[in-house]
Amino acid sequence: MNPFWNPLVARLTPYVPGEQPTRPGLVKLNTNENPYPPSPRVLAAIDEELGENAARLRLYPDPDAKALKTAVAAFFAEFKVSARQVFVGNGSDEVLALVFLALLKHDSPILLPDISYSFYPVYCELTGVASTMIPLDAEFRINVDDYRRENGGIVLANPNAPTGRLLPVEEIARLADLHPRSVVVVDEAYIDFAGETTPTAVALVGTHANVLVVRTFSKSHALAGLRVGYAVGDEKLIEALDRVKNSFNSYPLDRLAIVAAVAAIEDTAHLEKTRRAVMKSREALSGRLAEMGFDVLPSASNFVFARPPGGDARALLLALRERGIIVRHFDKPRIGEYLRITVGTDAECSMLVDALNRIFSEPE
Repeated sequence: MNPFWNPLVARLTPYVPGEQPTRPGLVKLNTNENPYPPSPRVLAAIDEELGENAARLRLYPDPDAKALKTAVAAFFAEFKVSARQVFVGNGSDEVLALVFLALLKHDSPILLPDISYSFYPVYCELTGVASTMIPLDAEFRINVDDYRRENGGIVLANPNAPTGRLLPVEEIARLADLHPRSVVVVDEAYIDFAGETTPTAVALVGTHANVLVVRTFSKSHALAGLRVGYAVGDEKLIEALDRVKNSFNSYPLDRLAIVAAVAAIEDTAHLEKTRRAVMKSREALSGRLAEMGFDVLPSASNFVFARPPGGDARALLLALRERGIIVRHFDKPRIGEYLRITVGTDAECSMLVDALNRIFSEPE
């Protein structure tokens, strides 16, 4: 270990993000980015901020991002969310990191699904939060009754990643009722792709002071490159996050990110159009993979999680890359035979299917 390192650094096992390739021409289906551009209003808002308002770039942004908090609250008006119940940060990853610092460091371990977003255990290591992994069932589903144990908080991705499975909001409410003194964190990065009428756990915030919902602009709003995330919850939970944020970085969102996110969340028509397109493509892709012999899990996200015929996911990953298509593989217990495939445009999905057909038709 380097003598200048804090001992914590040597103990960390950092999160490994999906590849951002430099090789041109690859079909990129590995990091669950939206295949469609953001709302045209986003580009107009950025142009205005860089044009007639460019002189304001010399000034710090609003540390509270009040305009964005107000826009988020308006987006959830049906649930009577106020701006005081909204927290914003530099991507949902930063929001989650602050959640671990502000709300989850207690005497008892927090509870996590054994197969979920692989950043959660990294946050535990970084913040000194003990955790207990709760196994998903044989069909990779979360069973709320498995969480009937003492805990210092519960963190769930819903839909789960990388499995794509959805836990009904009624089950999340039951979980919060089982543990009224624990914070239940619901990471809804993919919820907009869950279905036409699937309710968000934001619906629970008004009745459950222990539910905190974390969301992102990276997926359904196609703003992964700008890094904007937020949380919605009881005012006391938001106050805790603000206290930690203002002890770490008072200005997590720059001016461009704020105006872009406001424009994106206000363009509900664009959101509806693009999320419907992704869901339609997902169902078509899932069907075509199943026809080829893949074991495809039901997905409520903008990706599919599928086991190829024979289960050699690693070999198939490499074969696809040779043909200019990159997908994601997790070499971990229980899921090592699966690939996570981002839903691209219909053209990209067709290229994937064509490549798979060629691979499977080749003599061994």
